[in-house]
Amino acid sequence: MSLAVSADQTKVVSGSADGRLRLWNVKEGGVVGDPWEGHSDAVRCLDWSPNTREIASGSEDGTIRRWNLNTGQQIAPPIETGHGFVCDAKYSPRGDKFASCGSDRVVRVWSKDGKLLIEIKGHDSSVYSLCWSKDGAYIFSGSGDTTIRKWQSIDGKELVVLRGHINIVRSICLSPDERHLVSASLDCSVRIWDLKINQQVGDPLLHDDELLALAIPSDGSYIASAGLDRKIYVWSLEAALKQSGNQVRVRAYIAVVGMISNCPCTTATHSSTRS
Repeated sequence: MSLAVSADQTKVVSGSADGRLRLWNVKEGGVVGDPWEGHSDAVRCLDWSPNTREIASGSEDGTIRRWNLNTGQQIAPPIETGHGFVCDAKYSPRGDKFASCGSDRVVRVWSKDGKLLIEIKGHDSSVYSLCWSKDGAYIFSGSGDTTIRKWQSIDGKELVVLRGHINIVRSICLSPDERHLVSASLDCSVRIWDLKINQQVGDPLLHDDELLALAIPSDGSYIASAGLDRKIYVWSLEAALKQSGNQVRVRAYIAVVGMISNCPCTTATHSSTRS
């Protein structure tokens, strides 16, 4: 259901439909210790703390749980989020807060001890993906209402709405320099947004089926995207900003990531609005 790689790329945490988490040693290719138990339903999201000493997990049981990396035990009581399904949970850059989202259309910010700090409302459908700016001042969210929104984290004020996708936005990432935000959608496209002008730049990068996930490395040189077409594409970010989509695919790997659907893939024009 979910994976998260440590910053040094030596460990991976996985979350599964049985509610368990497992820690893996990348070099040895094996599980470290016993599964971590606590969730009562599927684990939908995982995030490493900035200091890599703990992991947060979000589940279809509606809770966020913090785990000690060395013991596999929970650090604190679970946070009852009120989301229904927790679709994403992300540590703030300082590691002193969480942002979470889910099927109730609301983004919530929590202290590490589970105190609700703020509720952010504005999306018209489930919220699937979150990311923080490096200074912690802003939160970005991607939703089933096909929009991406930028919020002030201190008070939840909506600053920008990015429109262009024509289906659910499943995953968003900021580039390391924070100039661009990248999004992946069930409309089969990856899109790049210039945050200085709040507009899409470059052509959409297309898969043959719905997209579920994307990632950008720390050097910002490429975008990796994966979806129901059973392929992982690696795209040159620099080239994507200058050329058409098919010319910027630099490598492709075949990987089974889900069942192929019968979704017709189309694209649309793009726009943004400021609140």
